[in-house]
Amino acid sequence: MKFAILSLSGAITALMLLGAASHTVASTHMVPTDTTQIIEVGSDTGATQHKGADTKAVIHTSRLDTDLKQQNNNPTLNTVIDPITHKSIAHSYPIDVSSHLSLEQAQDILLQVSPKLAANQAAIAASEYQTDALQTVDDPFVFARMSASTYTIQEDIDLSSLRNEIISGVNEVGDNIDDALESYQLPNLPDFGERIPNSHEFKRSGSTSGAGLGFAWPIYTAGRTQALTEASDARTQEAVADSILDKNELYNTLIERYFKAQLAIIAAYLREDAYDTLQQTDHMAQRLFEEGFISHVDRLEAQSALADAKSESIKANNDARLAMIALQRLLRTEYRIKPTTPLFVSSKPLPDIEYFQNLALNHHPGLKKVAAKRAQAERLHALSDTGYKPTVMLYGYGQAEKDPSWIAGVSASWKLWGGLDKSASLASSTAKIRQADLSEIELSDNLLLLVEKNWNDVNNAQSRYQALQSNVDLASEVLRLRQLGLQEGVNTAIEVVQAQTQALKARTEQAQAAHDYVQALAALMQSAGTPLAFNTYLNTADIRLPTLYTKP
Repeated sequence: MKFAILSLSGAITALMLLGAASHTVASTHMVPTDTTQIIEVGSDTGATQHKGADTKAVIHTSRLDTDLKQQNNNPTLNTVIDPITHKSIAHSYPIDVSSHLSLEQAQDILLQVSPKLAANQAAIAASEYQTDALQTVDDPFVFARMSASTYTIQEDIDLSSLRNEIISGVNEVGDNIDDALESYQLPNLPDFGERIPNSHEFKRSGSTSGAGLGFAWPIYTAGRTQALTEASDARTQEAVADSILDKNELYNTLIERYFKAQLAIIAAYLREDAYDTLQQTDHMAQRLFEEGFISHVDRLEAQSALADAKSESIKANNDARLAMIALQRLLRTEYRIKPTTPLFVSSKPLPDIEYFQNLALNHHPGLKKVAAKRAQAERLHALSDTGYKPTVMLYGYGQAEKDPSWIAGVSASWKLWGGLDKSASLASSTAKIRQADLSEIELSDNLLLLVEKNWNDVNNAQSRYQALQSNVDLASEVLRLRQLGLQEGVNTAIEVVQAQTQALKARTEQAQAAHDYVQALAALMQSAGTPLAFNTYLNTADIRLPTLYTKP
């Protein structure tokens, strides 16, 4: 189902705020005299009124299942289909989104459905888990060992050399005895050479098993573990700063698209209002032509002006439809989002520029990112400075047997030569620290200048809106007089058309000035690092333009 502002003039007449010829503008702000709902255009059923239909959007999660299940009141997480890309998103759940949204409601939904913010949260979670993993590097490392094996040993052993040596030795001993005991008759000795074989086949098989328990405990690492942990924590802070930067940018994009849609809707209303007025003028010109009061050229000029007004009305409605689609894409819904918060201007002066500059220096996430970069460089410097310091470790191992063997001791190791060049590493980290310091100075200067620019833009837009009010009043009065003059025959149709054009221009310029004020205010709040402060100025604004949609 698609939702659009109808481009057919007859249908728009039923939708838009009518009676522009008698429409009055107050001296301080434009007051709507009526509101209506947009027409829902179905592909088959034609036009029916749409009242507060809901749609689905996908909320993305940033933690693993183990973290998400810690709270029992969390919705059930599933894999859902993104309504825009139609891709599967894991660890998500659908939410209901009304088609009529105020700005604050849209901001809340944006935080839940933005893939970019969800990706940033996942990056933060990954960095936090890495830091948690490094916390236990210095803890004792205890391990168990178990083994079981079977073996078979088979070998053909050569005994010939051993046999010859034994025979030689026995014979030598026998000769010595015979010489010493010639008078005695000795028994015959056995022939050892016949009993000893030349080779022997050895074969044995069996199995063995064992178990043991050991530990290793680094009791001194010269601060390497602390440096690594703090560097990882600084990376997490950088990821958080990046996430805040992206979130602030998305807030600004939402305000841009939200109020651009409002401006486009107002422009479409004004164009349709002008078209309605010119239809009345054209009808009057036709009557005057038939009665001979105006020439054929005057009649053709009225017809040409009516055709131009119709074309501009159709274009304005198409622009409004496109602006609503852009807002829909940002909030990832299947329906067109209909903004209910009007364009606004505050007649109150802004605080001094120093106030916003101090906010920027204290709250802007860009400075927090630079600080995180510097912290990383400092930790890397500390890590490089430990290059030649020792690492001391306790260790031990014991067998789980009846009569176990065991070993325990302490070891210390130094790097004597090789690996990374310590001097170069220290110089590199020192340069990175200097880079961070200079980047902070440059960024601070740019922020102060940006805040000043945006502050001036807000004041300029405020002044322009207030100055254009007299133009709107004058153009409306001139148009009223020209229409009366046409009825009395004093003015021509072309003079009425010119007056209508001036009235349309004045009202459009004032609406554009209100839009410029809103966008400049959003840019100022973003540059100050406090984008949600925009809502405070919105809620206290004393000038509000008409809006086509209201909360259902």
